[in-house]
Amino acid sequence: MPQDTMAREIERLLREQFAPVHLELVNESHQHNVPPGSETHFKLTLVDPAFASQRLVARHQSVYAALAGPLSSGVHALALHTYSPEEWTARSGAAPSSPPCLGGSAATG
Repeated sequence: MPQDTMAREIERLLREQFAPVHLELVNESHQHNVPPGSETHFKLTLVDPAFASQRLVARHQSVYAALAGPLSSGVHALALHTYSPEEWTARSGAAPSSPPCLGGSAATG
């Protein structure tokens, strides 16, 4: 599978399901105990006007539903940061940083 294929598929599915004001998908696999070039760990920042009327759990459920295929075929972790445009503006357009990986050999080493 060519590199970034999973990332492109995730972005395509999200753009089909949502009307993002901002969409940023970061492949964080290199920060984990996986082979080079892996696409298994992602950080998603998604800003959509529809989120203004949804609680956090509903937002995440809608993302999981849109990404059912990738989540069942190789994506191991997906850090979600979902905001309404107003929330995104209040955050000055910044999502939290991901914590360091403690899985695999990193936890035992």
